[in-house]
Amino acid sequence: MDRITEDLLSNGSIMQRQVDRLLAQGISENLILRDITLSGFMTMDRLVRFIVERIRHGNYDLSIIDNYDYIHEKTVLQKLASEIDLKFEDLDSIDMDYQLASRVPLAQLQKHNALPISEDDLSVTVALNDPLDIQIQESLQRLFPRKPIKIALATKKQISSYLFKIELKDSVKGLVKKIKDELNSITSIEEQQEASSILLLIDVVLKACINGRASDIHIEPTEKNCSVRARIDGKLSEIFIFEKMIYPPLASRLKLLANLDIAEKRKPQDGRFSTAVGAREYDFRISTLPILYGESIVMRVLDKQKALVKLEDAGMDSLSYQKLLKGLQAPYGIILVTGPTGSGKTTTLYGALNELRNVEDKVITVEDPVEYRMNLIQQVQVNPKVGLSFADALRSILRQDPDKIMIGEIRDQETLEIAVKAALTGHMVISTLHTNDSISAIPRMVDMGIEHYLISGALVAIQAQRLVRKICKHCKEEEIIPSSTLEEYKNYIPDKAKFYTGKGCKECNDTGYMGREMICEVLNISEDLSSLIAKGGSKELLYEQAKKDGFIGIFENGIQKALDGITSLEEILKVAKG
Repeated sequence: MDRITEDLLSNGSIMQRQVDRLLAQGISENLILRDITLSGFMTMDRLVRFIVERIRHGNYDLSIIDNYDYIHEKTVLQKLASEIDLKFEDLDSIDMDYQLASRVPLAQLQKHNALPISEDDLSVTVALNDPLDIQIQESLQRLFPRKPIKIALATKKQISSYLFKIELKDSVKGLVKKIKDELNSITSIEEQQEASSILLLIDVVLKACINGRASDIHIEPTEKNCSVRARIDGKLSEIFIFEKMIYPPLASRLKLLANLDIAEKRKPQDGRFSTAVGAREYDFRISTLPILYGESIVMRVLDKQKALVKLEDAGMDSLSYQKLLKGLQAPYGIILVTGPTGSGKTTTLYGALNELRNVEDKVITVEDPVEYRMNLIQQVQVNPKVGLSFADALRSILRQDPDKIMIGEIRDQETLEIAVKAALTGHMVISTLHTNDSISAIPRMVDMGIEHYLISGALVAIQAQRLVRKICKHCKEEEIIPSSTLEEYKNYIPDKAKFYTGKGCKECNDTGYMGREMICEVLNISEDLSSLIAKGGSKELLYEQAKKDGFIGIFENGIQKALDGITSLEEILKVAKG
């Protein structure tokens, strides 16, 4: 049995019979403590207080909590900080002074896992993970001989992450110095934009973000720094930190690349540019937004090869793929792809277009904006400034003798009305709609003012989807799921089911996940379902009928992906449980 459980037993905080009862249920000795906190025998707060007390008296090392993934380091450190009258710092929420760290050897900071975060007239504040290690504090004081150091507490992971960013910053130190020298010798704005080292820096940023599998790159000025963050597998993480003076030439150069007005800093602007990163050509859609300290610049990475991805390669299981394919083979009608923002709907639409495009059919799309450019498809970009809305474009498209039409998104009644009429007059229409599941799309269309009989005649299929993170193959391990969770979802989870998780490693930046995959549900509109829609049947009745027709919901599809070891149960519960 683990040490903390033994100590809790010996001082009477938990009872032997509670432990015996859990052991009788087949729970592993190492997980007794977790189940005791989950079942309410002992609250997590009491357990944290007990651990902190032992750490303070030198009975435990702070590293003891590394053996318990359900005891959060942040909670323990916050409690410890309040007990010993120190400040706990969430490093992600402060604008750090990176000049401080550059004054001392990085190797020393890495050795002690310490990070200087701020300085005032009296002291230097250093974030540490273990505030009770006096030797480390003495070593750090020698690094800052002129002022006394003040200790703040921060989690081990956050400190390591920021030290890694400083290491990355050091790796482009030569380039940044060259930019500074160029800026100091340059007088006019024109020369500043032509500076070659800024182009090299942009190249380094794009390369680092794309190699890290980023879908978006965010360049943001703060009061003291310029930060570059990348969205990887749906989550933002900081990649680079530059000094504030690097931001103006960097922003101007990116605007030049995208043909934007570099003098306009008070209005948002949009543009795009293409460049080769490594051996491949990428498109970047760029958006600028005026903020307090300058402009926030966001670049969407558009990988041309992703537009040509087949639906089954995007992680669509074969049963759902066959159902959608059946819908796409219908001679006319409307197919909807639904889901929240960032759930991969656009990629699915392009995947569907890939299935549809051929020389014999006229395929026209209306998009805002056109993300990927494709052969054999006529793509129309919406432009409200000149009066070309989705509805206007659609009306004109119908006079272009199309066979198949793709509408980027149905946002209003007018667009939906024209789309339904087009579907009823012999065209195949595919589009997206913002609803949480496929059946909800039917009442949503009714709410938007379309008659039940028109919906039943036009609808062919509806797909709802989400993106879930895939477990990193390098640190995948079996996960023990709490009995309470298994009990709650017993209708979906078979007996003796095995689930997996990612422990976190260098390959996946300690997240435990690498890459994303689609989970989905496809609702084909059968004759019975169509007549129910025409009669104005309730959502519950529609769901019952769909089940009879063999409908499999997104949650069940997700659970299957977790059982197959592709993703974790935690990820499915977070993403797909409505």
